[in-house]
Amino acid sequence: MPDLSKRLFMTNINPNAFTTRPEIEGTFGVVTTTHWIATAVGMGILERGGNAFDAAVATAFTLQVVEPHLNGPGGDVPAILYDVRHGKPEVICGQGVAPAGATIAHYRREGLDLVPGTGLLAAVVPGTFETWMLLLRDYGTMSLAEVLAPAIGYAQNGYPLLERANATIATVAALFREHWPTSAAVYLPNNEVPPTGLLFTNKTFAATYSRIVKEAESGGGDRVALIERARKAWSQGFVAEAIDRFCRTQEIMDTSGKRHRGVLTAEDMARWTPHIEAPLTYDYKNYTVCKTGPWGQGPVTLQQLALLKGFDLDGLDPVGPDFIHVIVECSKLAYADREVFYGDPDFVEVPMATLLSEAYNSERRKLVTGEASLEQRPGSIAGFGAVVKLRREAGLAAAGAGEPTVGALGAGEPTVGRMGAMRGDTVHFDIVDKAGNMISATPSGGWLHSSPVIPELGFCLGTRAQMFWLEEGHPAALAPGKRPRTTLSPTLALRDGEPYLAWGSPGGDGQDQWITQLFMRHVHAGMNLQESIDAPAWHSEHFPSSFWPRTARPGVLVVEGRVPKKTVDELKRRGHKVEVGPDWSEGRLTAASRDGRRRRAAANARGMQGYAAGR
Repeated sequence: MPDLSKRLFMTNINPNAFTTRPEIEGTFGVVTTTHWIATAVGMGILERGGNAFDAAVATAFTLQVVEPHLNGPGGDVPAILYDVRHGKPEVICGQGVAPAGATIAHYRREGLDLVPGTGLLAAVVPGTFETWMLLLRDYGTMSLAEVLAPAIGYAQNGYPLLERANATIATVAALFREHWPTSAAVYLPNNEVPPTGLLFTNKTFAATYSRIVKEAESGGGDRVALIERARKAWSQGFVAEAIDRFCRTQEIMDTSGKRHRGVLTAEDMARWTPHIEAPLTYDYKNYTVCKTGPWGQGPVTLQQLALLKGFDLDGLDPVGPDFIHVIVECSKLAYADREVFYGDPDFVEVPMATLLSEAYNSERRKLVTGEASLEQRPGSIAGFGAVVKLRREAGLAAAGAGEPTVGALGAGEPTVGRMGAMRGDTVHFDIVDKAGNMISATPSGGWLHSSPVIPELGFCLGTRAQMFWLEEGHPAALAPGKRPRTTLSPTLALRDGEPYLAWGSPGGDGQDQWITQLFMRHVHAGMNLQESIDAPAWHSEHFPSSFWPRTARPGVLVVEGRVPKKTVDELKRRGHKVEVGPDWSEGRLTAASRDGRRRRAAANARGMQGYAAGR
């Protein structure tokens, strides 16, 4: 990757901040995503008169095509939106649930102590298609054919294959050739890893969405009637039938080193629909930050804010040791609580009121000292919580399951992996239109290395069930119909009661670390959105990973190489196990805001994919 530091320029807004590009600003609308083609598609929808929600659906379907190593139709999505007609923030839960056959007893009978990180046993009900249909039907204005046309076109006619997609395919090429031939048929044309920049096609994928449009239009009727027929084709028609047949008849190699059949059925798909719920919120200064419920890790951001509220961060150097240390130590406490308390609130009671209360956090805050903590320190709330057994990296390696094996099997959440690991598993976008409608969404799962391609459909299933524990009594324990505790974490904030900011990042467990860092830099250091994204960043690997093989690296803090050496030295002196990564390696944040008539947006330069557009 080119050295971006040679092309940085000092902004006029903040003389101490540097950016790779200007913050986009206008009054018509803005779109920012993790891929430039998707950004262009979303902006094109706004230009043709669509609203932010129409643009979101077209953007999301396009991202499935152009970033297949990061997301797909078999995955999941939470979204947070603000519809000016409703006048309040809302969450759409597009996180599919565990199949009826997904019981702890079944997985134990298969000889498993963890849900595999790949293959069919890790599949939950795919959540993306139904979610985008709900958004289009209830919030959008355009037709199904209009919003699906860009994705179908790129899948049919080709798009330039990203270097990271090429690298991911190369990593799992042997797995595809030996165990997953249906994936090899799509991603290894002529039995070769396709080169970066190739105009890559997936014509079966295009045919699947084209058939859905054709079936939807076959009966006539209004826009809503067509959307309902599309939903039926997906969850009760040919798509569900193909998924059911594949899971019943195929025994698939996964990270356990053994072959397993899936338990997902067409009946599971027909039974599930996404739903709308109120967000969890926390007031920080004059902002109200909105996140998903504890069926995801989103409240981790709110808990960090509840802890950070007691520290004076104004005026601190955002790349200095004090700023980084206090944020890292608060993140450790919040993530520790995630591990023992969070789960699907439809199945377990999660004490969120206590976890966000001042009384609870004033006590937790006392644990933050000048030294780095090397222990897992969840809070204690009578009647709640679970015991977490750490799986340390060294023990895993000794068992013969080190990182090369994990990568070769297509497992893990590689966006925050160390050097040599695969990258990516998630995309993100934020959109604000002229009317002031806003949406932040983080689609993920169903990436090309999660499980084999279903040959009739051109895409594969997701692996979100790996986030369940096979431990009875744990809030995040596996159970039929239960939502896995996803890491997907879009964010929306009000300022002085008015909708203001939408932002987020791919990156598994790192998402709510980078999300919090952007907010802290914006609020306390006065950085604009682009400055906040471009600033040197970091992530902690202190707590258990949400992804197979669920290891923890207590005390490890990974920082970008641009973090000053004196800061690194001081963090080490305080006891952090600092690892210095590449200069531009932390997160893939995007952000968009509305401020009166003004619309602003920014995108991450890391990886040279993300772009913001607007006017």
